Amino acid sequence: MINNKKVIVVMPAYNAEKTLRETYNEIPFDIVDDVIIVDDCSKDRTIEVAKELGIKHIIKHEVNKGYGGNQKTCYDKALSLNADIVIMLHPDYQYTPRLIPSITYLIAYDLYHVVLASRILGKGAIKGGMPIYKFLFNRFLTFFQNIMISAKLSEYHTGYRAFSKEVLEKINYHANSDNFVFDNQMLSQIIFAGYEIAEVTCPTKYFAEASSINLKNSTIYGLGVLSTSFKHLFQKIGIAKYEMYNLKKND
Repeated sequence: MINNKKVIVVMPAYNAEKTLRETYNEIPFDIVDDVIIVDDCSKDRTIEVAKELGIKHIIKHEVNKGYGGNQKTCYDKALSLNADIVIMLHPDYQYTPRLIPSITYLIAYDLYHVVLASRILGKGAIKGGMPIYKFLFNRFLTFFQNIMISAKLSEYHTGYRAFSKEVLEKINYHANSDNFVFDNQMLSQIIFAGYEIAEVTCPTKYFAEASSINLKNSTIYGLGVLSTSFKHLFQKIGIAKYEMYNLKKND
């Protein structure tokens, strides 16, 4: 715990057998209370490795629900375990778990409700080997979103992020896509709801075993990002209404 707040790491996994152990072993368990791994119908030994590591909360999807669908299960389970702070960490070892303390303290001491680990701050993306086309894609989409959403984030596309319990209980993330654009929709919801987002610089690594979406899926994701940005603007100025921006009914 930090400041008497329960900290849970959630790991949306798909074919993470080769990198899960290395990722898990770097998690700082002096502050992390629990780990949840949700396996999205992997074709390798992800589940077996998770059991070997002694991870207590292992959920296996019998059918592949997609990256967004995986996260929905992750957050639902974390809330059911009374998490105060939830950190989404990919088990592919692209992001270092050693950054968890820095991310977590900002939420634990009520400075922010959401923290992103940015690959763009400090030039972590290029140093870590991000392909140039993905870097340029990232910069264009981020520039476009900042204008449309009236925000000032360095990037919207990192998969390393932390949330307070309050945010996860209020944001209607189940209304989002089950695909990769889920991440982007969630940030749009958070900004629309009035929460400020902190960013910390994050080193990253690109290597063969690290998960990465191909050009086709990157293009689909990009179109989804553009669509989300327009929806955010239209909802904000009142010319359209979308279910995703409604807060959860039980709140």
